[in-house]
Amino acid sequence: MTLLTHYRALLEGYIDAKDHTRPERIADVFASDAILTFSLATTNIAFPARTVGAEAIAKTLVIDFGAQYSQCMTWYVCDDLRVDDDGCVTVPWLVVMREPAARTLRVGNGHYRWTFGSLDATPRVTAFHIHIARMDVVADPDARLVETLQQGLSYPWLTPRELRERFGAIAMQEPALRFVEGFAEPALPPSVS
Repeated sequence: MTLLTHYRALLEGYIDAKDHTRPERIADVFASDAILTFSLATTNIAFPARTVGAEAIAKTLVIDFGAQYSQCMTWYVCDDLRVDDDGCVTVPWLVVMREPAARTLRVGNGHYRWTFGSLDATPRVTAFHIHIARMDVVADPDARLVETLQQGLSYPWLTPRELRERFGAIAMQEPALRFVEGFAEPALPPSVS
């Protein structure tokens, strides 16, 4: 297995854990002493700034998250993975989910920065930074809008082109979802062009 293939499997393990509320999968992805950090450019969602340890990460990103949100689907929005000079992988993401208590659709994006441990027999994520660039909240009493947005998108790997085409078409056809045009481009960190 190549290094990028292994990293890709770890990233897929994280999505499986979070989107399907499987906290036990976090130990397959993160080192026991991994560090999770957040930066938020929105007030529409909140997380602790820093969480330490795989068990605490599972509680924050899977158990607590899954108790508040449902029908969650998260996509990596990229053509391929690239490892930077520091040995990290930065990848844009998109999330479409429902907050049942508020009967709302939530659409968010940002980027993840993954740092991996030493290349021993089973490397794990040692640091994970989540930047949330945007999180829009829209009334969706019957969950129709969340289902509309999630249909027809490759999961969990989504090319920027597919995202643009799908969200562009939805924005034209569905007045309540016109705002998704703002999500049609991946949310890249400032240093990535």
